Amino acid sequence: MIAPPSFSLEGRLALVTGAGRGIGRAIAEVYAQAGAEVVLCARSALEIETVAAELTEAGLKARAIPCDVTDVAAFRSLVDGLERLNVFVNNAGTNRPKPQMEVTEDDFDLVVGLNLRAAFFALQAVTRRMRALNSRGSIINMSSQMGHVGAENRSVYCASKWAIEGLTKATAIEVAPLGIRINTICPTFIETPLTKPYFEDPTFSQHVKRMIKIGRVGQVDDITGAALYLASDASSLMTGSSMVLDGGWTAE
Repeated sequence: MIAPPSFSLEGRLALVTGAGRGIGRAIAEVYAQAGAEVVLCARSALEIETVAAELTEAGLKARAIPCDVTDVAAFRSLVDGLERLNVFVNNAGTNRPKPQMEVTEDDFDLVVGLNLRAAFFALQAVTRRMRALNSRGSIINMSSQMGHVGAENRSVYCASKWAIEGLTKATAIEVAPLGIRINTICPTFIETPLTKPYFEDPTFSQHVKRMIKIGRVGQVDDITGAALYLASDASSLMTGSSMVLDGGWTAE
């Protein structure tokens, strides 16, 4: 009989950015429960220290290391200080929705600076460290359904996430010989502190619910299963690909 796949992360170290709230926090909590030692990274020290404390009080392994991922040198230093590294979730991101003709340079720099520039160099720091440690493992770049389609008022966001899809495929080819896998998770709209203000607009809320064919907005626990699968040996043949968790949005 074929043995069932293992989703255990026992003995692994997982680094998660944007881990203080929303999707990042949920993934970190699930990884810790799956046996990983979790390193939580975010700008807000209080948020990640609170999460780390809750996990350790539950008998799990977690520590908080505050860092702004847009500070490339600081994040590289954080990564280089890790004694081992097996899983990385490149999750920090933002958005500033506006019509394309109204986007300012500041809007562009903010969104692309975090969603692409910081994500690119965070990925670079991690792949270099994993190579130095001779560590086989899994990297997850947090993308979006908007990395596969377009949408009004999201020209910069779409540009950043389409770029993440290309970055993932190209880098996956380069690091596959090192035993490092890289994939993306591409959620639809998930209820988080970042997206909550959007749903206060009834027209937007109705549009989203129409486009999500299963009829509801996503929750953070809709993402954690895919994140655990990609981090674990259950996905050992998967790299350079995407998991689109969009409730059918991109099927239309």
